[in-house]
Amino acid sequence: MPTESISKTIFCAGFSAIFALTGCLEKPHEATKHGEHGEHEGTAEHGKSGGHGEEAAKLVATSPKTMDVVLTQPYVCQIHARRHIELRALVEGYLEKVEIREGQTVKEGDILFKIFPPLYEARLASAKAEVLRAQVEYDNTKKLLEKAVVSEQELRLKQAELAKAEAELKLADAEFNFTRVKAPFDGIIDRTYQQQGSLVKEEDLLTTLSDTQVMWVYFNVPEARYFEFKNRQAKTSDYSRLELKDSTIELKLADGTKFQHSPGNTVTIEGQFNNETGNIPFRADFPNPEGLLRHGQTGTILVNRAIKNAIVIPQRATFEILDNQYVWVIGEDHVIRQRPIEVEHELEDVFVLKSGLKLEDKFILEGIRHVHDGQKAEAEFLPMEEALKHQKFHAE
Repeated sequence: MPTESISKTIFCAGFSAIFALTGCLEKPHEATKHGEHGEHEGTAEHGKSGGHGEEAAKLVATSPKTMDVVLTQPYVCQIHARRHIELRALVEGYLEKVEIREGQTVKEGDILFKIFPPLYEARLASAKAEVLRAQVEYDNTKKLLEKAVVSEQELRLKQAELAKAEAELKLADAEFNFTRVKAPFDGIIDRTYQQQGSLVKEEDLLTTLSDTQVMWVYFNVPEARYFEFKNRQAKTSDYSRLELKDSTIELKLADGTKFQHSPGNTVTIEGQFNNETGNIPFRADFPNPEGLLRHGQTGTILVNRAIKNAIVIPQRATFEILDNQYVWVIGEDHVIRQRPIEVEHELEDVFVLKSGLKLEDKFILEGIRHVHDGQKAEAEFLPMEEALKHQKFHAE
């Protein structure tokens, strides 16, 4: 076959393939357009039917209710013993005996550690002998002065030597007593850091002792809350202590249980704010007769404030626009209007209102997404007691 005929045949075959491929690609595109058109039509129809659903939505209304509520403010806290001290060796020597075990309860005056005493016994005996010698010399010099054998100045020197000897005796006696390390108050022994037979030096740490009869519980209060607390104070004359006339204080432990004893409603305020955090430490004193609380524990302080006749509404009846809370209020003419409310406190499932609603007002509880401002509608009325029945916060 001639070369020219072959070239024409190849060209025609290639053009036909390209045309066929283009036709195959165009058909799905048309189908896609048709599908999109159908989808839009379906969506429009669905939107119309949805509109009818909104108009037919059931509306339930209720009215605010007054009730006594308790507002709880939690604060992370640190628990400290009223007295927590380190017991250190005051003299050097071998630890002859350890009289206590870790975690033991001790009484004031109990001997906790014994340091090998012979060296200090010898120093004490020597100091006593020196006092006797100085006393004899003083007495003899005094007799000689009466006979005008010595001057008065020499008597004063002997008197000074006697005073020095007596001072050294007191020091030796104190060092000897320091070989017996005693408990300065009733408390609980912590970890022991030295073992029997160890050579301890002056100021070496032996153990720590905690007085847990009363525990000091510290919690930090922001500056704004500080003034809120001061405004609720029963007596304004003492600003170092805070007596909250309408509050109680509880301690929640790490396992979620509440400590059975209460400090009442009085706390102590420390002297200055922390400039880095903007907080000021408060302290509540908890009795601890069973010894359950230990130094270094953590927990949560709960400050419970009782409010009488607070106006409450369910949170689900509200909606938010630009950080402001609103409700839909139904007027006497059955026209629904949007009204702003001011929330004072937030509890579980309900808001405590500061302003915005009166007890006789009716507002939409269910169906708030299906109404608009100025709409006229009928709503079924549900008493607030029923509305709160299945909430975490319920009417009593």
